[in-house]
Amino acid sequence: MCDKYLWLLSTWVKMPRLKRAELVIVSACLPYINRNIFEKLAGGREVLLVCPERENTLYYGKLASIIKSSKPRKIIVVTVEGSPHCFTVHASVNEAEYVLDEEISREHYVLVGSDTLMEISPESIRVARYLHLVDKMVKNNPNILKELEKYSLEHISAIERRKRTGNFSTHS
Repeated sequence: MCDKYLWLLSTWVKMPRLKRAELVIVSACLPYINRNIFEKLAGGREVLLVCPERENTLYYGKLASIIKSSKPRKIIVVTVEGSPHCFTVHASVNEAEYVLDEEISREHYVLVGSDTLMEISPESIRVARYLHLVDKMVKNNPNILKELEKYSLEHISAIERRKRTGNFSTHS
């Protein structure tokens, strides 16, 4: 299914079909997790696939070049929630805007579970880069960790490990 779509890093930044297009930068696994959401997002837009695990690179340089060369009308970023790799794609769009010093019309979304698309603000993405601020928010709202249990297998595993070892410190 993904064969007909371009990969972000393999795309010529001045490709005519990108000029003034609405770009959707999407996790390559999204079409396999939820085909309906993917097809809705892809409809009438230029799709660029990304997989930070596979490509292992920073995207902001490529994105800045595409923005500078092709002037897309809008960029929509859609990734899978909870992936530390996918987070870098969102941060890279913010970074490209910063490097270019120009306002970019954009939207950020994450797929929560396999069926809920949630919009994320660029400000939330900026804050997530500063772990001391995230830590402060967790300390001010410890109930957020209960909510995290709904989504993070890593968090659940840490809780179970603490119970087994008797280490109830939250710093492990």
